[in-house]
Amino acid sequence: MATTLPRRTPGESGHASGIPDREHGVPSRELRERAAGGWDRFLRRFANEQPDERAET
Repeated sequence: MATTLPRRTPGESGHASGIPDREHGVPSRELRERAAGGWDRFLRRFANEQPDERAET
């Protein structure tokens, strides 16, 4: 039985990704959003741990 289809060779398919390439060292949007949420939680926790200056006098 003879194959009439051309033999495929590995390599680039020519398909371009819809996601643009990021620059090296630039965090992704998801990472920046997670970091911002963590920073907000840290600031709230730090504000709650601060002693009340009016109570000390």
